[in-house]
Amino acid sequence: MSSWTVQPEPVDSPTAVAVIRTYLADIVARYYGRPATPAEVDRAIADDPTDDLVRFFVGRHGGQVRGCVGFRLVDRETAEMKRMFVDPAARGTGGGAALLAAVEEAAVSFGASAIRLDTRTDLVEARALYAKHGYREVPPFNSDRYAEHWFEKRL
Repeated sequence: MSSWTVQPEPVDSPTAVAVIRTYLADIVARYYGRPATPAEVDRAIADDPTDDLVRFFVGRHGGQVRGCVGFRLVDRETAEMKRMFVDPAARGTGGGAALLAAVEEAAVSFGASAIRLDTRTDLVEARALYAKHGYREVPPFNSDRYAEHWFEKRL
C-alpha cells in the first residue's frame, strides 16, 4: 500500500476542478441511485460554489489524485469543511485521515478553534470517518436541503 500525500491546490486549477467534479458525480449518483449527468454536476457546482474556500487540498495515493477537501471561514473562530472526498477505489487506505489532518491544521493556522460540516445520511463512510476522528453531531447550523447530519470538532 502506498502512502498518501496531501498538498494545497488552487481551487480553480484544472486538477482541483477535475477532482471536485469527480466528487460531485459520486455524491449526485449516490443520491439518485444512477450515474450523474454532466448537467447535474454543473447544477451542483452552481448551487454550492467553491470560490469562497480559503484553502483547498488535493490528496494523492500512489501518485494519482484520489481525494480532496477544503474549508471556508464562517467567522474568526469557525471553519466549515467542504468537498471532503476520497475516491471509492482508494477508501480504507488512510486518505480520509490524511485529508482531515491537513484541513484541520490549516483551519487552525487561520485562527479557527472549531471546524464543522454537514453531510447526508447515505454517506455512511463519511459519517464513520468523522466520528472516528473526534467530530460530534451537533444541532443543525444551516438549512441546506441535502444536510441531514451536522458535525463539529474543537481544534
